[in-house]
Amino acid sequence: MSIIAEVKCARCDRKYSGFRSRCPYCGARRIGRGKYSEETDNSKGKMLIGVMILAVLVVAAGVLLLTADKPQQEDIYSSPRETPSIDMPDDSSNTSVKSTETIPPPPTTSEDGENGEDASPTPEKIEVTSLAITYSNVKKEDFTAKVGEKVPLRARIEPAGFDETVIWTSSNTSVFQVVTDNLEGTSATVTGIGNGTATLTISVGGKEATCVVRVN
Repeated sequence: MSIIAEVKCARCDRKYSGFRSRCPYCGARRIGRGKYSEETDNSKGKMLIGVMILAVLVVAAGVLLLTADKPQQEDIYSSPRETPSIDMPDDSSNTSVKSTETIPPPPTTSEDGENGEDASPTPEKIEVTSLAITYSNVKKEDFTAKVGEKVPLRARIEPAGFDETVIWTSSNTSVFQVVTDNLEGTSATVTGIGNGTATLTISVGGKEATCVVRVN
């Protein structure tokens, strides 16, 4: 079965293609489908099949043209994505600089004070070189007083500035008594109590001085 319908010539009774308008054998003009065309000839069906085959061929040719020279695309889903690397600054130079810095030693703690600092210096102890009992700024080694009389006396200490308390004592309180007049003990008052003789003693800084007191 041919795709193009055939017709019969009305003059010579020969078959020829339905595309021709005249018979190629006798030259007679074809009228309609031809006088003697086959009744079973389905020209429309054959033409539809031919068009479908032609369309398939065109589509296949187009696919071949599209895929022939097209480079293979990289599968972006299968290949891992490269993570851009970030260059970090090199700290080696900073490290070398830090290593050369001089670190001061920590403060030391000594027995004298905290943080290596010396505590307040202890003042030197003053030694008494001279000690005496005076009355009106005159040194007394003995004096006479009446019963009930009060005699003011002072202690003269050399060198000056000695800060220890002076101790005053009576060898016999029934003859006289002595009372200090200030906290430092640099001055005192002797009071006659009864007739007799007794010794007044002062002491400070390991030194002593005495005075004989007569009461009558």
